[in-house]
Order: sequence, then C-alpha cells, then structure tokens
Amino acid sequence: MSEDELDRVPSSTSPDRPDAPEQPVPDVTPAGPETPTVPDVPPGPDVPDVPPIEPEPVPDPGENPAGGVRAPTIEEITGYTADGVPTFDSVREKIDQRSATALGAEELARVTGPGRTLDEQYEDRKAAAADRLAEIRRSLRSE
Repeated sequence: MSEDELDRVPSSTSPDRPDAPEQPVPDVTPAGPETPTVPDVPPGPDVPDVPPIEPEPVPDPGENPAGGVRAPTIEEITGYTADGVPTFDSVREKIDQRSATALGAEELARVTGPGRTLDEQYEDRKAAAADRLAEIRRSLRSE
C-alpha cells in the first residue's frame, strides 16, 4: 500500500482516532473541472426536543371572539343575497311553512262540521257505488 492509501484506511485499534469506523473508507474519485463543489457548512446549533404546540381552539361561527353572540348578517335577516338571489335556507323555510299550512288546513277541515259531513257524504257515495257495481254483476250473471 502506498502512503496515501494508508491514510485513507483507518485503523480500528488506533488510540488517536476513537471515532473511526471499522470498515475501510472506499476510494473516492477526485472531482473534475465541471463538477460543482459544495461549500463547507458549519454545524448548526443543537436544537432541544420541544413538545408540539397545541392548536388554538377555533371559535364557533355563531360566537363573537370577545365572548358574545355575533350579529346576524343581512342574508340571514332578509333571506336574500346582495345580488337579490334567495338563500337556500329561506327557500327551504318557505316550503316548510307552506306544506305545514296545507296539512293544518286539511286537518282543520276534517274536524269541523262541514268537513265531517263531506267525509260522510263521500263514504255514502262510495258504499252506493259498491252496491250498484254488485247489482250490475248479478244482473250480468243471470242473463
């Protein structure tokens, strides 16, 4: 071995180099003229282990960060956007109101006097129609 190769191969029993690896260092091809060089970077400071930071709680959209309740927006009050388009919530609320009104009106009509008489008239006509149909069937069988 040449003197240069002896310098590259660390000795594991050398007392002057206690951190030297036990394996020999591989040969490194010297850099050519077009090979970029990396500048020496000084080692950074030791960073201690820091526990992760807990995220701050996100306030509810209905609450003011100061602790109070926020004021409603114009869209929430009127049910329309600034462009005049109805919001989804306002349209849904109108449909719910109309269907509830229709169901309530139907219930009210059935429990009142005129509503009951109409139901009774309907049942009477239905029974008369069933009787008439049975009579027509009997007359067809006998012929």
